[in-house]
Amino acid sequence: MKVLYLTIKRKWFDMILNDEKKEEYREINFYWKSRFNKILESSEKMCVEFRNGYGKKVPTFRIELIGIDIYTGWVEWGAERGKLYYVLELGKILKDSKYENRQTGSF
Repeated sequence: MKVLYLTIKRKWFDMILNDEKKEEYREINFYWKSRFNKILESSEKMCVEFRNGYGKKVPTFRIELIGIDIYTGWVEWGAERGKLYYVLELGKILKDSKYENRQTGSF
């Protein structure tokens, strides 16, 4: 299974992890087009590893990537009203995820 690595803010990280948000948005530009074209050309299953930060010990989890489409997103989920985005349609959280427990600080 191929992995797409993305860093997101804590609010969106928590909403996806808690199954409150089922899509992630990326602006339509050359950078994302080139990254997503590689995914769309592959027949291999994909998942997304979301990271909340850039350090070595930041919370992460992996989730199925069902597909990528282009349309307007939900304002409640971080999209600007009326703006087109690459929309990553998300599935189930995968078992090999590592998420830091906030209370204990452990993985």
